[in-house]
Amino acid sequence: MTSPLSHQSPAELAAKKCVPCEGGVPRYSAAEAEAQVASLPGWRLTHDGTRIRRDWTLPDFRSAIKMLNNVAALAERERHHPDLHLEGYRQAWIEIFTHAISGLSENDFILAAKIDAVTPPA
Repeated sequence: MTSPLSHQSPAELAAKKCVPCEGGVPRYSAAEAEAQVASLPGWRLTHDGTRIRRDWTLPDFRSAIKMLNNVAALAERERHHPDLHLEGYRQAWIEIFTHAISGLSENDFILAAKIDAVTPPA
């Protein structure tokens, strides 16, 4: 994995694959997470900088479910699973963090960049 200090573009992140993590990986500091999330439009830090989140308002319920299903299929391929949420009938949001380290790792930003490629603009 690339050092968290190495800021990567969305294209660089999307070209990578998530690496299974069972812990033992250093989590991003608040400053490292802020620097990396700044390159991913629409994403923001939550939970004191230990998670990233993006929100969408879709045209209708079917569009929201289709988007979440596309993200679920991507997450299965990457073997890195975000928290998927649907509120109301068209408000969707996704939150990502590495559960094994209770914080952010490179995998989270890789997945966010890949999610951006399969979802509509926020």
